[in-house]
Formats: sequence, C-alpha cells, structure tokens
Amino acid sequence: MSTIRVLIVEDDPIISEDIRDMLTNVDYNAIGVAYDKAEAIELINNETPDLVLLDINLNGNFEGFDIATHINKTRKIPFLYLTSYSGKEILERAKPTMPMGYIVKPFTEKELYSNIEVALYNFSKFVLPVTLNIDLINSKINTELTEREFDILKGLYEGKTNRQLADTQFVSVNTVKTHIKNIYEKMNTHTRTETMALVHDLLN
Repeated sequence: MSTIRVLIVEDDPIISEDIRDMLTNVDYNAIGVAYDKAEAIELINNETPDLVLLDINLNGNFEGFDIATHINKTRKIPFLYLTSYSGKEILERAKPTMPMGYIVKPFTEKELYSNIEVALYNFSKFVLPVTLNIDLINSKINTELTEREFDILKGLYEGKTNRQLADTQFVSVNTVKTHIKNIYEKMNTHTRTETMALVHDLLN
C-alpha cells in the first residue's frame, strides 16, 4: 500500500472503530488495531506502520508510555498520544517520550486529521532533518530515480497524502501510486516511514 499506514492502539473497540472510520475518510490506511501492549509491539514490529495513534491508558495501566519507549528504541516512527487525561502529571510523563502530538478525547475527525498532518510534517522536518538531493540519492541506490519520482519522494518526505501529491503534481492518484511503487522498488523499501528512514541514512 502506498497510502499512509496508521496503527491504532486503543483498548475500547467502539472508539477504535470510530478512529478507523475517521482515518478512512481522510485518505489514510488503518492497518490494524491493538488492544494491549503485547499486541501493539507485535504489530509495530511486523507491520511497520508510518504512524501510531497511541492510547496512554490501556486496560487500566499507562502502558502507552511503555509502547512509546519501545518505538523510540527500535523504530523511527512518529506517534501521537490519544488520551482522556490532560493533567499536569500525565503531561510530564508524556513529554520525555517525545510524541509528535497529544490529542485529548473526545476529538473530531478534523482534529485528528490536522494533528496527524502536523505530526508527519514535524517528524520529517525536525526528527529526520535532511536536505533532499537527487544526485546524492541516485549515487547511493542501484537504479536511479527519475525527476518526477524525486518530486514525489519530496512530497512523501513532507508527509503529503496521495491526494495532496496528485493535486500538487497535477496527476491522478493512481499515477502517484505508480510512482511510489517505483520508488519503493528502486530503494528496496516497503513503506513511507521505511523510505524516509533510508533517505535520512543515505544523506547523513
């Protein structure tokens, strides 16, 4: 899949399905739902999501913080906390784990979308800061990217959705998906986040 792949970590099945519907409505791919820490870590390791929506309080425990620690140690993946808690104590525990956002329940589809957009942009610019250079990238991969593929890669790096890429490049969404597929093949990657992490490694 070339759409942005989001993992939902939420122990309330009703809320998780609401979130899945919201994501589908705004052109994201909800790749799965984890209801506890073990399930979340397994999906993060095996499904390599581009972003994780992470409930802090799972089954009465603040396991979201443990999952965040796992992400920070093993993956370059942005995550946003979803929580009913907005008190100072919880915020103080949340900050050192470096989330890309903190969304207090209940929230709207528009709030979720805007927070994800900002998170993806900030992650690409501040957590993985590089200046993209087509010649340098092409010198380090086996099959060179075309100019159009490089333009799409820059859009991916900015966290744009397929629809946004299509609009800025004046092409169809299917054409964007084809370009992304070609980028993945040339860079030997499978997801957006994996691709961005590789770009970061190549240019540093």
